[in-house]
Amino acid sequence: MGDNDRPRAAYDLSGSPRQGLVMATFAFFAGLTTIVFYGVAGPTFRETLGISGALLGLLLSSPHISKVLLRVPFGAWVDEVGGKKPLLILFALTLVGIAGLVGTLVVYYPENFGAHLYIPLLVFGILAGSGGATFSVGIAQTSYWFPEDKQGFAMGAFAGAGNIGPGVMNFAIPVLIGIWGLTLAYSVWLALVAAIAALYAVFGVNPYYFQLVQKGVEKEEAKRIAAEIGQEVFPSGGTKESLKESSLNRWTWVLVFLYTVSYGGGFTALSTWYPTYWNLFHGLSLSMAGLLAGIFVVYGSLIRIPGGSISDRFGGENVAAVSFTVMVVGAAIATVSQTIVPALVGMMVLGTGMGVVNAAIFELVPKYVPDAVGGASGWIGGIGGAGTLIVLPFLGVFVDVFGEVGYAWGFSMFVALSAICATISFALKYVGPDTDVDPDETVAH
Repeated sequence: MGDNDRPRAAYDLSGSPRQGLVMATFAFFAGLTTIVFYGVAGPTFRETLGISGALLGLLLSSPHISKVLLRVPFGAWVDEVGGKKPLLILFALTLVGIAGLVGTLVVYYPENFGAHLYIPLLVFGILAGSGGATFSVGIAQTSYWFPEDKQGFAMGAFAGAGNIGPGVMNFAIPVLIGIWGLTLAYSVWLALVAAIAALYAVFGVNPYYFQLVQKGVEKEEAKRIAAEIGQEVFPSGGTKESLKESSLNRWTWVLVFLYTVSYGGGFTALSTWYPTYWNLFHGLSLSMAGLLAGIFVVYGSLIRIPGGSISDRFGGENVAAVSFTVMVVGAAIATVSQTIVPALVGMMVLGTGMGVVNAAIFELVPKYVPDAVGGASGWIGGIGGAGTLIVLPFLGVFVDVFGEVGYAWGFSMFVALSAICATISFALKYVGPDTDVDPDETVAH
C-alpha cells in the first residue's frame, strides 16, 4: 500500500480525480442540454404560438434565467458541501421543468396549443434551465480534484466534453420530431436527463477534503490529510465567505466580463439562436438547421479540451487575447454573410475563438482567485451567463426592426464586444497577478 493509499483506507475515502472528472462531466453534459430547451424547436414554437421575434427570443432565453440565478449560490455552495448535493438538487429542478413541458404537450399539442400557454412554457423553461447551473458546480468540484499544474487540462476536458450536450440535442431533437413528433421527442430528452441523474447519484463523488469534513474531521486537519493524498486546491471558507472573498477580488469581475461576452452572451446564445437562424434566414429544413447548430456546439465544445492544454502551456492571458481576436474575425464574416457558405465559415471561426477562450478563462480562475474558486466560478458562471438574457431578445429585435437581413446584422454586436475583450486580455499580461501588482489587492464592489 502506497503512502497516499493509507489515509484513503484509514478514513474510507472513495473516488479519484479521474472518477470525479468523468462523473462531473456527465452531469454537466446532461444538465447543459436544457440551455437549448426551446431553441432546438424554435421555429415550431414560433409558428404554433404565433409570437413575435422578441417574444420568441424571450422564450428561447427562459432556461437561462434559472441558470443565471442559480449558478452563483450553487457554485459557491460547493466550497461548503462539495459538488454532489448541489448537482442532485439541480437535477431535480431540471426534471420537473422537462416533465412539465412533456405533460403540457401530451394534454394540449397540437390541437389546443397556442399563445395562452406562453406563460406556463416560460415557467417550464426556467425550471428546466436549472441544469445549466451544473456548470459552476462542476467546474468548482473539478478544480478541487486536480493540482494547479493540471487545471487547464481538467477545465478543458470538463467544459469541452460537457458542452457537447446542447449540440447533441440541437441535432437529435429535430430528427426525433420528424420521426415521432414533438411530444415523444421531448419525452426522450426527459428520459436521458433522468438516466444520467441516476448515474451521477450512484457514482458521483466529492474531492477528499469534502469527504473528510462530512465524516466529522476538522477543516484544517481535513486539508492536511487531503494534501497528503494529493489534493492541492482548497476552499478558504463556506458559501458566504467564498462569495464575499471572490466578490472583493477585482480579478473576479474582469473574468466575469470576459466570460459574459465569450460564453453567456456568445457561445450559449448562439447555440440557442442558430437553429432559428439557419431555418428562417437561410431556408434550411429544421433537421438540417439543427445539424449545423449542433456542429457549432460540438466543435466549439471539443476544441476547449486542447484549448485548456494550450492555456497551460502559453498562459491563459495570451490564449484569451488571440481567441477574442479570432472571434472578431468570425463575427465580421457572419455580419456580412447572406449566403450559406460564408455564413458557415463565420460560424466555425466564431466557434473556434469562443471554444478556446472559454478554456483559457477558467484556467485563470485558480490563478487570479486562488482562495475562493467556488465563489468565483459562481459569479463568473452566473453573472457571465446572464449575457444570454440580453443577446437573444436583442437578436430578435434586430430581425423585428431590419427584417430578414437582421439575422446577419445582429452579429455586429460580437465584433465590438470581442474587440474590447481582446484588448482587456492583452492588458492582463501587464497588470495581472503575476506582475508587480499585488496579487491580493482587492477592491470593494
